[in-house]
Amino acid sequence: MQSTNSLVQENKVAYRQIMKATSIFGGVQVFQIIIGIIRSKFIAILLGPSGMGIAGLLQSTTGLIAGLTNFGLSTSAVKDISAAHSTGNSIRVSIVVTVFRRLVWITGILGAISTLVLSPWLSQITFGNREYTYAFILISVTLLIDQISSGQGVLLRGMRQIGYMAKSGMIGSVLGLFTTIPLYYIYGIKGIVPAIIISSVTSLMISWYFAQKLGLKPIYVSIARTIAEGKDMLKLGFMISLSGLITIAASYIVRIYISNTGGVDQVGLYNAGFAVINTYVGLVFTAMSTDYYPRLSAVAHSNEESKEVINQQAEIALLILAPIIIVFLVFINWVVIVLYSTKFLPVNDMILYAALGMFFKAASWAVAFIFLAKGASKLFFWNELATNVYMLALNIWGYYFWGLSGLGISFLLTYMFYLIQVFLVARLKYDFSFTPAFYKIFVPQLALAFTGFMVVKLLGSPYSYSIGLLLILISAWFSFKELDKRLELKSILTKHSQN
Repeated sequence: MQSTNSLVQENKVAYRQIMKATSIFGGVQVFQIIIGIIRSKFIAILLGPSGMGIAGLLQSTTGLIAGLTNFGLSTSAVKDISAAHSTGNSIRVSIVVTVFRRLVWITGILGAISTLVLSPWLSQITFGNREYTYAFILISVTLLIDQISSGQGVLLRGMRQIGYMAKSGMIGSVLGLFTTIPLYYIYGIKGIVPAIIISSVTSLMISWYFAQKLGLKPIYVSIARTIAEGKDMLKLGFMISLSGLITIAASYIVRIYISNTGGVDQVGLYNAGFAVINTYVGLVFTAMSTDYYPRLSAVAHSNEESKEVINQQAEIALLILAPIIIVFLVFINWVVIVLYSTKFLPVNDMILYAALGMFFKAASWAVAFIFLAKGASKLFFWNELATNVYMLALNIWGYYFWGLSGLGISFLLTYMFYLIQVFLVARLKYDFSFTPAFYKIFVPQLALAFTGFMVVKLLGSPYSYSIGLLLILISAWFSFKELDKRLELKSILTKHSQN
């Protein structure tokens, strides 16, 4: 039996590991977001909502085709490459990588040809006319380029080259900024297609450069061996890619519905609003997921250990997210103006409702990983399918009755339902439950955020700012106190100040 002190120390080590991984990838994410903010600001001013809507529709359409043709290799192959790398057998690594690279080329070419052949119909379905056929023909090559680029990223991740991954992401963000903005400035909306192509090429060059540093030796692999090895990769990724495809398809249908009902401008506003929520607020999920999934997979054999890891992750996610969400709630006007322009203020209401939904997303996000960690790909698929069905219905219902605000309401309702859903499934299948410590964080922080939401909705400035600032300080103080209990932040800060 382990002593209480031993368990406490183990928990502190686990919490610190979460924070360390979050800070490393979070730093990269923050850098990329700053670059993204600058880029979005330029695009918002140079293209306006209409231009952002066109770019969003082009990219979401090619994203749908990619989802149909990439067979989930970017997810499934990480496991195979990582397993081969852990053996220390360079020949085994070379075989797996060679097979993977062949599959990447095959699926990339399939995606490019599909887009090229279907371009007139894609234009008709997406924009209601065939004016964008040539645009789809030109960007069809990006499906091959992006798949190869993604393949290089999988090699870095599978072989745990965190430093190369971070550098690749940061350099890619900077080059993406300096290569695309001049095109928008000179050509306006006509610069969208060249910018998409150049961004893909730039990303490929950088990822290829860092992948070459791995020093992987070329090796002959027969066609029969390629089929035998590749079958497992494709089989594992199929269910995951299928669920991802359904998500992309649902998002695509919503954008088409908005475009046909409210116009391309509304699509641009919708894209901008959810970029704020999913990119700027959701950076915590992106930063954490790189470390969280493999860590949860390592203890997936034990329901009790899985429960502990999930609760630890959910607690840290909420403690970091809560003050950020309340800042966005209180200063939503300034956030939208700084990130975009006054033309994008109609998305304020949508972001307010969606920000509240992030609390439920944080908790459900932590729980949902258990299905993948346990290898329950079919359960994961059916869980995501059900979610996307009611998410799509709620999005169309919300937009029909309340426009952009309704999309925010549907986001909030979706993640409330989703949290209940994944909790019940995980409880029945894996005896999962949230700990009292989780509820002691979730309830007070949600209450503070809801108060901030009501203050912004009911009171005008300067009252909303003064009361809102108080709520932000309370939330930040609460998070600091709870993080200190888990990480001993005061002692860490004291050591740093002494050094």
